[in-house]
Amino acid sequence: MANLNPYLSFRTEARKAMEFYQSVLGGDLDINVFGEFPDMVQDPSQKDLVMHAQLTTPDGLVLMASDTPDGMTYETPQGISVSLSGISEETARDVWEKLSAGGTITIPLDTAPWGGLFGMLVDRFGIAWMLSADAEG
Repeated sequence: MANLNPYLSFRTEARKAMEFYQSVLGGDLDINVFGEFPDMVQDPSQKDLVMHAQLTTPDGLVLMASDTPDGMTYETPQGISVSLSGISEETARDVWEKLSAGGTITIPLDTAPWGGLFGMLVDRFGIAWMLSADAEG
C-alpha cells in the first residue's frame, strides 16, 4: 500500500516540534536519533539530533520529520503547507487554538465561502498549516 505523508525538515528542532504536534493531534510518536546509527554521525555533538520521527494519530494520520546536521544542506521550508481537512468544526477550533499559540495567523479561522471553517497559520516552528473543517448541518 502506497502512502503520501508530509515529511518536515528542521535544522535542530524536530524533537520539540514533533512533541508539540503530538500534544496537538494526539497519537504515538516514534523517534530515532543519529546516534543510534554510528555510521550516520559525522559530528558527535549532534548524535542526539532526530534522524527520523513519525507521529501516527489515532485516526491514522501520519506526520514525519527529521533534523538536518551541519554536514547537510538545510533550507527553511517554503511554498508548502500541511493541510488538515475533513475534520469537525470543534476539532478545527481545538487544533487551531493549539497550533496558533506562538505562531502567526495568516488567514483567521472563520466561515469559508464554501461552508465549514478555513484558516491558515505558520506555527512557532515555521511550518505553514491550513485547516479546513467540513460544514456541519
